[in-house]
Amino acid sequence: MSKFYILLILISFLFSCSSENVGENDLTIEEPNHTKKENIHLPDVNHDLDDILKEGKLRASMVYSSTSYFLYKGQEMGFEYELLERFAKDLGVELEIVVEKNIDSIITQLNDGTVDLMAFALTITKERENYVNFSEYVSLTHQVLVQKKPENWRKISRHNVERHLINDPIELIGKKVSIRANTAYMTRINNLSEEVGGDVLIDTISGEYSTDEIIQMVIDGKVKYTVADDEIAKVAANYNPDIDISVPISFSIRNAWATRFSSPKLNKRLNQWLKKFKKEVDYFVIYNKYFKSPRNYKKRVKSDFYSLESNKLSPYDDLIKKNAKRIHWDWRLVASLVYQESRFDPNAKSWVGAGGLMQIMPATCRELGLKNPHDPAQSLHAGTKYLHNIWKQYDDVPDSIQRIKFTIASYNCGPGHVADARRLAEVLNLDKDVWDDNVEKMILSLTYSRYFNNKVVRYGHVRGIEPYHYVRQIFERHEHYSDFFE
Repeated sequence: MSKFYILLILISFLFSCSSENVGENDLTIEEPNHTKKENIHLPDVNHDLDDILKEGKLRASMVYSSTSYFLYKGQEMGFEYELLERFAKDLGVELEIVVEKNIDSIITQLNDGTVDLMAFALTITKERENYVNFSEYVSLTHQVLVQKKPENWRKISRHNVERHLINDPIELIGKKVSIRANTAYMTRINNLSEEVGGDVLIDTISGEYSTDEIIQMVIDGKVKYTVADDEIAKVAANYNPDIDISVPISFSIRNAWATRFSSPKLNKRLNQWLKKFKKEVDYFVIYNKYFKSPRNYKKRVKSDFYSLESNKLSPYDDLIKKNAKRIHWDWRLVASLVYQESRFDPNAKSWVGAGGLMQIMPATCRELGLKNPHDPAQSLHAGTKYLHNIWKQYDDVPDSIQRIKFTIASYNCGPGHVADARRLAEVLNLDKDVWDDNVEKMILSLTYSRYFNNKVVRYGHVRGIEPYHYVRQIFERHEHYSDFFE
């Protein structure tokens, strides 16, 4: 355990003992000061809760990110998004989301009246409290150091891995940490320099780069260290086990939504709702869904079911063959996709609510008339029908294998994101009709703001690493299946 972490525990203990009769309900962090400085002039916008209820519409700004708000298979998802949906329902109003492409403009967008609520969890800081009326905190997190493990970390002992890493924040003295300017991360590094009695150097990264992108720079070896909220870092580490995020560099910090100072009624109603909702099971289900349920994105190529003795891939081979024949696909390729989705488990249910052998999303189930996604026959019939519907959208792709790869990628992340990647490929002089080394590169790039904010992109952020690996793994598994089955 690092010296810094021990220090955190000791200080937390001292504070917890500083007053008598402190119970669980007394440990809430005091409300921020909602009084702006007199010398800060903000637009005069009068649009509060009464106006929202009268209009029947709540306008909220969000930012695309891997956890806050994104589209998956055409469905809106994200931690903040799901909370926001429930708040709008509680108000009994329609929800209108305004996506802000530049995180630096999100506070301006709120204060000029474009939106009523900023539903992107910003860290509460004294400086920001001069410009917005923060809500009750939406989540608590802490900041961690993100660094890359040595290249051969899997083959060496844990002790030797740790020798190559920063294990205590004090070891950052004289080291360069890459972060964006005017962020809570920069404030924290400046404070850390004071606390450890030495300069931690700051490499300022352009504001157009998201935290996810800077973490990718660490993975790619372009920068050595960065700082991220623990929640964001854990999501990144789920995809990339080559990074270490074990070193905390801050105490708990509050992430919150915000309203204008001229909307005190909305702020009060939001705080009442948040305090109540955070005690409900639904809140923890949503939180765990995005932050506490890491999935295995690199599933094995081989099927658990296959054996030379049984000469079967799954208990559903006959059903798979029947439905694959109906859409003129190689049954082994369909079987590979089914394994990728559910591992041939008809009762499987994903973190996003998809179910059955083909893991069809609830909205798609309704479109396809699928009543019981956990029935193998129904799931395979509806899933292959959906595949065929997608396949027909790519009649402009001349190569049949590439057309199938576009179809499989769309099955994973939705046709809209693949269409965005094709348009982006054209802009960057790549071949929009070829998935391999062309459009697959663009689907990866749509993780990052400077790409998903391009004017040709219509569906925003996507976790591009998912469809990228999804297509590759299905085709690798198909090759394996083809070695053993005609």
